[in-house]
Formats: sequence, C-alpha cells, structure tokens
Amino acid sequence: MKLLTLILVTFSLFICGNPSLHAAISQEQREATYQQLETFANILSILQENYIDEIDTEKSIEGAISGMLLSLDPHSSFLTAEDFNELQEETRGNFSGIGIEVTIRDGILTVISPIEGTPADKAGLVAKDLIVKINGEATKNMPSMEAVKLLRGPKGTDVTISVYREGWKGLKDFTITRDIISLHSVKGMFLEPGFAYVRITNFQGQTTKDIKELLQKLEKKKPIKGLILDLRNNPGGLLDQAISVSDIFLEKGLVVYTKGRIQEQNMTFQAHSNNGKNLYPLVILVNEGSASASEIVAGAIQDHKRGVIVGTQTFGKGSVQTILPMPGGSGLRITTARYFTPNGRSIQATGIIPDVEVPYIPFVKQQKEERVLPNFLREADLKNHILSSSIEPEKTTEQDSETENDSSSKKERENITERLKKDNQLRSALNILKSLNLYTEYKTGSAMDEREPPLQEKE
Repeated sequence: MKLLTLILVTFSLFICGNPSLHAAISQEQREATYQQLETFANILSILQENYIDEIDTEKSIEGAISGMLLSLDPHSSFLTAEDFNELQEETRGNFSGIGIEVTIRDGILTVISPIEGTPADKAGLVAKDLIVKINGEATKNMPSMEAVKLLRGPKGTDVTISVYREGWKGLKDFTITRDIISLHSVKGMFLEPGFAYVRITNFQGQTTKDIKELLQKLEKKKPIKGLILDLRNNPGGLLDQAISVSDIFLEKGLVVYTKGRIQEQNMTFQAHSNNGKNLYPLVILVNEGSASASEIVAGAIQDHKRGVIVGTQTFGKGSVQTILPMPGGSGLRITTARYFTPNGRSIQATGIIPDVEVPYIPFVKQQKEERVLPNFLREADLKNHILSSSIEPEKTTEQDSETENDSSSKKERENITERLKKDNQLRSALNILKSLNLYTEYKTGSAMDEREPPLQEKE
C-alpha cells in the first residue's frame, strides 16, 4: 500500500502542478487512471513477493514506463539518467559510436539514415536497413535508447550488427569500429564560379552560426550567384536551428507553426528581415532520409516560393518531441504537437514532395550493369505513427582561375568534378540553379510588376 500511495500522490501532484493538463483530463479519465495505477501497484507488489527471483523494482518500473511510451508512437521514450546525459552530449555536437539515426518499426530497429562520413556510412549502411542483432543480441521489441546504448561505446572498439536489407536472402554481418562522431554539421564549397554548395548533415547547436560563417567566407572569395542547400539523409535535430537556418534565406513571414493538445503547445515562428541579404536563387536537395528539421526548412522555402525543392519525397516526421527532466537525472521524451508548413500542410507521415522529382541513380562504371533504386523508410511506414551525362565545371577566365586556385587545390576541383559525375541529383540541382540564375538576371534587367519584386544578386 505504501507504493500505491506514493504513486497516487505523485500523480496528483503532477496534475495539480500543471493546470493545462488538469483542464485537458476529465474527471472520468482521472478516476480511470487511479484505478489503473492501483492495478499496476498491486501487480508490482505481487511480483516483489512471489516472483521466482528477487526483482529489481526500479528496473521493473522503468521497463513499464518504457513499454507504455513505446505503445504510443515511435518517438516517445523514457530516458534513464545515462540516456539523458548521452542525448545532451549528442546535441552539443559529439559522441562515440558508429554514427547512425535509428527508429523502431514493427518492433525491429530500423535505419533512418547514416550520418555522412561516419563509420556506419563508410560501412555501407543505408536507409531502411533492419538491424536484427547487435553483438548477437536480438533487437526485436528492444527500446531504441537501449539499442543506441549498445551501438555506442569507446572509440576504437568494434560492434557487430546483423542487417537485413530488402532483396537479400538472409542476414549480413557488419563489424564496425566505433569512432568519435563529431557533428560538424556544415560543409561547403563552390561547384562552379559563383554557384555554391552547402551540405547540412544534421541540425545541432552551432549549425546556423556555422552556415553564416561559411557563406561569409565564400562571399569573400567570389560573389554567390546561386546556392544548393543539400539536406539529403539529414535526420533532423534542434527545432530552433531549423527555424534560424530558414530565416537566413527568408525576408519575412511564417517559418513553421505547431499544434498540440493544450494551448502552450501551439506556437508560431516568424522569419526576420535580412535587409536584402542572401536572396540569390536557391535549390534545396532532399530525399527519403531527410526528416524533421530538414522538412521544416524545405517546407518553409517551398511555401514562400523562395527556392526549388529537388530530389525525392522526404521521410515525413512532422511531430514535436518535448524532453522533460525528471527526478534523479532521468528524462521523458514525449510527442506533444505536430509541425505545419506556412501554408498549413502537415509534414507528419506525408513529408515534403519536391517541386522537381529526381530519383537517385547509383553511379556505375559499366552501363550494362543493372541500376537498382534504393528503398527508403518513411514516417508512414512506422507502426503507431501519428495521424544523363556528367557535367564538367565551366572554363573560367585567367583571372577567375587565379581566384579558384586561391580558394581550393587542384585535388579539391577534381573531387568536385568526380562528385558531379557520380551524383545525378546534384547535377540536376546545378542545372536548375543555373536556369534560376539566368531567369533572375533576365527579370532584374526587365520591367516587372511591382507586386512581384525580383530576387537580387548580392553585389
């Protein structure tokens, strides 16, 4: 009875201390909850007294909480003190592991996307791979945070995962050496004079700052005539960073808004004037591995007609997770709202549909080899989800060549050529960006309706 009393008092204090929750829960619901808590406490008491072995009460309660959250949706979870600390380390920008974003699908650990350049990426793991075992331990019905804990470990140690991929006859083992995953989320360069490329691998605490610094660095070398923002296989990250990254390229208006069950979960986020900066033509690259924060950026740019979205339909994770600190250093991650684009489109389970659909075609040296399009996982696949030839860089003048030599080595230019050769989506994005640039130049030099101001190149 002491345990039951403690649980009921804790529940009552929690509800009374949250007026919004109190209003959202009816008297009938509260009474039913008290009854269920009494049943839970009785079962726990029976187990403590009669189970074949002495049970760990704390571990049993944590397991019950985890099971409850897992039954709601794939993204809600209970975080032990250790899990909570690891999550904070990850958002700060580094952790030790193999570098992969995972979720639970039909009770099986499933890859959303590997983080670019990490051991998991280099080993060849792709979206929708099913991780059936970790070091021989089955992942069936394993909470995602427990699986993540098994995947992580000290730098230099190995982890063996058994993977099933659609089309394979059986499991394939990958032995991957863990490393420090430094989430320097922003990389960039000029693909051609004036046409910049920026890649965001995920949205963490320094992402917006890093993008602004990179754009300033590129502008010092050569005025930017157009930009490709690559969000492919970007699993998301921090909401505030998605909003501030969108704000870099928008002059005004709504970026994203959320709708939840209670008033405090309904929020709107607006862009701020950039005084005409960064208004060059923009292309956003997305694919089935682009999720959450990536979809917020793509949706805002698309709805404001600020740029062209190129690639394939995104993952469709349009729900908001709130992380609440709990006593003892633990945490609670719960889904509290849905994301909506400025035009009121829900991202959840539908994702962002590109303006120009360009499926990825793996590069093969021999044209006779069969090209198989990869399969990807989307939010809608999750159980309990909430309702052509290569392009060579243009030849430059002697003066441009000198500037290019100052900004990158010959090896880097060769790498760019090779990247364009192998990446058909990037080639398409560059062609579209050039067309947008020509159109912008045409509009800038022509009479136009004042209601439709032209995009201005930065001088």
